[in-house]
Formats: sequence, C-alpha cells, structure tokens
Amino acid sequence: MGLFSKKGPSGFSSTSTAEEVTQGIDATGLTVIVTGASSGIGTETTRVLVLRGAYVVMAVRNKDAGINVKEAILKEIPDAKIDVTGLDLSSMASVRKFAEEYNSKGLPLNILINNAGVMVDKFKLSQDNIELDFATNHLGHFLLTNLLLENMKHTSRKSSIEGRIVNVSSLGHRYTYREGIRFEIINDKSRYKSYKNYVAYAESKLANILHANELTRRLKVKGFSANSLHPGTIRTNIMRNDISVKCLLKVLRLIFISKTIQQGAATTCFLALNPQVKGVSGEYYVDCNIAKPSSQANDADLAKRLWDFSFSLTNLK
Repeated sequence: MGLFSKKGPSGFSSTSTAEEVTQGIDATGLTVIVTGASSGIGTETTRVLVLRGAYVVMAVRNKDAGINVKEAILKEIPDAKIDVTGLDLSSMASVRKFAEEYNSKGLPLNILINNAGVMVDKFKLSQDNIELDFATNHLGHFLLTNLLLENMKHTSRKSSIEGRIVNVSSLGHRYTYREGIRFEIINDKSRYKSYKNYVAYAESKLANILHANELTRRLKVKGFSANSLHPGTIRTNIMRNDISVKCLLKVLRLIFISKTIQQGAATTCFLALNPQVKGVSGEYYVDCNIAKPSSQANDADLAKRLWDFSFSLTNLK
C-alpha cells in the first residue's frame, strides 16, 4: 500500500485507521445512528464511536447479529453506550417504523451515518417494487434521513453542535450507466436478462453522493453538514453474493490497494467526529481528504431530479 499511503491535507492517508483519525476527540454526549452496523465497516465505526464516548444506535436488518456485535464491543469497552434496533432499508414500512419509534422516544440525534449497503446477484425488486440495490442503498437512506431531519435540526439548535450526515458511497459510482441514473426503467422487470449487478450497484452509489450534495443545497442551515465518501477497497459482506467481484477483489488485494476494516472505517469516523470537517458540506472524501468524484456526481440537475424522483417514490409530504 506504500504508493497510496502519502498523507493528504488532513494529515491522514489510506493507511490511517478509524482510531487514529479520532484520537483525542471526546464524543461524550453525542448520539449517533449507524445503519448496517452488524458487520464490516459499520461494526468498526460503531466500536470506535463508542470508544470515543458517543451513544450509538445500531440500525440493523439482522438483530441477532447486531446483538452479538454489541456484546463483543461491551466486552472490550464495558462502559460503551450502545443499543440495537431493527431496520430493513429495503422496506419503506420498516424505515418509517424505525424513524417513528426513534423520534417518539425523544432521543436527540447529532450524527446519522448512512452506511448499510447491498450488491444483489441478479435483478430483484423490493417489497415496494423498487430495484433492490437502489431501494436499500439509496431510497431507504433517503427516506430515513428525511424522517429524522427535523430531529437533527432541533438537536443542533439546542446543543449548538453541528449535525452531520455521512453517506457511505464508493469509487464504484464512476461505473454507472451513461446517463447516470435510469429513472424511467430502474424498476422495470424487463431488465432481468440484461441486468448487470455491478452497474446497478454503481448507480445506487452515485445516488448516495447526489443525495448528500442536494441535501447541502436544500438545507442551508448553519451548523449542519452532509458529505459522502469512498471507504476504500475492502473485503466485506456486501460482496458475498458475487463470484466475479470476489475474484476482482483478490486481484486488487495483490496490487496493494485493499484496506483493513480498521482503515476502511477511517473516513466515516473522520467525517462523523473530526473537527476539520466543521462547516464543510457537499464534499466527497477519500482517505479522509476531499477528493474529486465523477462529473455526474457533481451534476446539480441530476441531483435535483434524483431528489424529486426519490421524494415521489417515498410519498413524502
């Protein structure tokens, strides 16, 4: 990894770990939701945030796996403040239930980390008839963010602490369709035979960046930020269904550009806690430094169209 380990303006690099980029930061009093926290980057993100004193709500599809992670973290950090709540991002009903229950408890929310993701092996529709990658990776997070937004704004005003939304995207966003997002046919069953899972995944990862950018343009709230990131090439459960991707990752690991889970969670934790991010919004980060995404990711018209499309699909008021 030597060629890629040069430190950037932030003082961190591809070899920096989540613990290193949050060293000396006291997150006591902060409340964080981490989606997809039961494995991989989500687990390490949760561990490091509670290590720094934050209270973390693990929003997970598999509650048993989440409870196992919680117990493992408590063995290492006995005073960790951590809870596990069920959330299936592919189901709008599940997202609405999670948000309603969370808000009804009167809990504050300082940081929302939209981390969960899937890469399905073939064309599938969610129970809401949305292409499964798009439903889980983007639309579920879009709905969740909107339903928790007033809570985050209230928390920020009351605490005078900047609220942060962190979208975990991917370098893969560059390999989407020529038009970026195929709004007209994204949920069309006729795509079954021509469906390319890695392109559909890229489409959803592009949506993550566009979502953060459009949030920034619409919020215009002082003390509030929304950023996106590429965590790095990491062997995680998201690849479990795709043999071709597994083979590609093996090759990449030989070419020294893969990261450990601890390094992969670094940029997420950096955006969540590091004071260098204060006042920064609508940016795309790689290795804890601002990077340049694809031209499509910076397309304001595409971002607005995605927002309107997502707003319509989720029936938000």
